[in-house]
Amino acid sequence: MRARHRAALFATSTMTGFGIASWITRTPAVRDELGASIETMGLVLLGLSVGSMIGILGAGALVRRIGTRPLVLVGGALPVVGMLLVALLAPAHLTAGVWVGLWCIGFGCGAAEIGLNVEAAAVERRLGRPVVPVLHACFSLGTVVGGAAGIGLTALRTPVTAHLLTATVVMAGLAVYAAANLRPEHRVDPADPVGTTAPAPRLRSVLTVQVLLIGVITLAMAFAEGAASDWLPLLITTGHDAPEVTGSLVFTGFALAMLVGRSAGTPLVARFGRAPVIRACAVIGTLGVLLVVTAATPVVTAVGAAVWGLGIALGFPLAISAAGDHPTDGDRRVSVVATAGYVAFLAGPPLLGFLGEHLGLQAAMLVPAGLLVVSACIASATRTARSGQRSRLPG
Repeated sequence: MRARHRAALFATSTMTGFGIASWITRTPAVRDELGASIETMGLVLLGLSVGSMIGILGAGALVRRIGTRPLVLVGGALPVVGMLLVALLAPAHLTAGVWVGLWCIGFGCGAAEIGLNVEAAAVERRLGRPVVPVLHACFSLGTVVGGAAGIGLTALRTPVTAHLLTATVVMAGLAVYAAANLRPEHRVDPADPVGTTAPAPRLRSVLTVQVLLIGVITLAMAFAEGAASDWLPLLITTGHDAPEVTGSLVFTGFALAMLVGRSAGTPLVARFGRAPVIRACAVIGTLGVLLVVTAATPVVTAVGAAVWGLGIALGFPLAISAAGDHPTDGDRRVSVVATAGYVAFLAGPPLLGFLGEHLGLQAAMLVPAGLLVVSACIASATRTARSGQRSRLPG
């Protein structure tokens, strides 16, 4: 039963990645359908951000009140609805309708991702082996499959509606499978379903220096991932005057690099420890971003994007694992840290869109590079006693 439950979590994460990649690979086409500028596209992406932040910021309290299962179910249903709206309304030139569709995708994914990470961390503690990195590897797998499909369909000049409707059907199938197999480890206490007996200061006590530093690392890694996910195709098409399919190919290379990093990273953590791996990830990710910023050709940009993806692949899931590595407050710590990460993942791209409109997209990418440098400097916050690296920080 637990194997089916893990498979349900992985299916939801794969569905999310597939849906986002399907949207991203057609971002230039949607922009053309809407006749939008870079700044206007930043405002359209704000729908994704607003929905996500509402879902994310409310998810921590909802986990304690209703458990993780309802959040994961919402995360399966709403992105399907949102993708359907985008598929039908973008060709109709309804910018507001696309915004609403992205809001649905954002709200569903935001609520689900908190629930998924809390649940995966609980399963990980129970089993004593990595689950969170595998969860995020499934997201990357979804982005690779969705990106590859996007490349092929873009090259075949498939209309946006046909492409995104097909993606909607695939997402719906994964969501139904997940809904039928969820058996949460994290359950609400029947004697205290709304957490009324929990002491009020407890949440504040979770916010130790260590948790705050882990939150900064998560924010930096998620910001860098969100920046690449939303802007790489447009960096290629606008910065190098490359065709749309080239932008999709570069994004898919980035996603594939993340999949490789997350799939192969567990042995590295076992050998070197969590903190050194996160530090190395941040340094490699920074180099990748700088390659993209300084690239003079699409080929160099593609190489930089792959290095970028490989570098940040393990940062987010390892930070989540570090937050959950606590005997009593793991769920609350994961909720706090994941919230910081997902807010950065989805609020960052519109900010970069504003900066890109005035400074250029290449210059705007220096922001995630700077955040990755910060995360490299504070990676020691993720040390654990199990790896022989006991943290001196509180918590």
